[in-house]
Amino acid sequence: MQLRALMYFDELVRTNSMRAAAENLNVAATAVSRQIENLEHHFGTPLVERSNRGIKLTAAGELLAARAGKTLRELEHVHQLIDDLQGLQRGRVVIFANGAVVANLLAPVLAEFSLRYPKLRFEVAITSAREAVEALAAAEADLVVTLFAPKISGVKVRVRSELTYDVIMAADHPAAGAKELTLRDLVRMPLALPDKSFSARQAFEDVFAKDGLTLDPVFVTGSLEMLKELVLRRAAVTLLPALAVQREIQAGQLTAVPVVSGRAVRTPIDLCVAPDRQLSFAAGKLVDFIEGFMRGADTRKSGRRKAVE
Repeated sequence: MQLRALMYFDELVRTNSMRAAAENLNVAATAVSRQIENLEHHFGTPLVERSNRGIKLTAAGELLAARAGKTLRELEHVHQLIDDLQGLQRGRVVIFANGAVVANLLAPVLAEFSLRYPKLRFEVAITSAREAVEALAAAEADLVVTLFAPKISGVKVRVRSELTYDVIMAADHPAAGAKELTLRDLVRMPLALPDKSFSARQAFEDVFAKDGLTLDPVFVTGSLEMLKELVLRRAAVTLLPALAVQREIQAGQLTAVPVVSGRAVRTPIDLCVAPDRQLSFAAGKLVDFIEGFMRGADTRKSGRRKAVE
């Protein structure tokens, strides 16, 4: 059995069409069909059923499809390890991140790392926490950075840090000069918050409920950019980690005011890897780099808490 046949089969499964698979592979449709026939001859059983509506996998085809993709990704990983003999002169790292806040925190880290190693390539997917860790377990990702990582076999939390949410407001907001704000202060202000499908929003609800307070945001959105825009236009304040809007704070557009000690919302952020899969040299370096950033964020957070107290 040739590797090419597996590659063609994997593309056919992904596209569900001989023609589309052939176009993506830049070959004739007959070439794809011939490779599928080679696989069927090798396994001694039909793998696909052809019809005018496309192709349908047989039971044997489903079994092969579940393993072919992972096998090809593992071979790509071996290729990456061989590339490591060249040092950080080439290579690709696939990162899955959970949510816009995490992506916004990850972006400056990746930018700095890329400036150090300009020949590397990065692919970043923004998904739910569960989809991210499942991608890692299935060898579709090299590493995952996520909030509230669910426990899944084949995934290890390399380092856990903590995000502290401050009150983010326009720099000229009347409360911008406050040293800290209470939760009761916040419920009196127009709020812009993520919807209840977000883990951070659920954490907000829990913290406010403990003080007998109910959140009634004026704006609810899943877009980090919209949250920032609403705050910049002074229509609302929001709750975000200060690091997520560091650029706007440094530009003097926004400011971050801590929530009164003991009432701040905090959520875990996890850097996850697959314990049974050796990281490529490039991915390993990036993991170390992100870990250093996360531990540094913990140090900065502790220092700020001491200053507030």
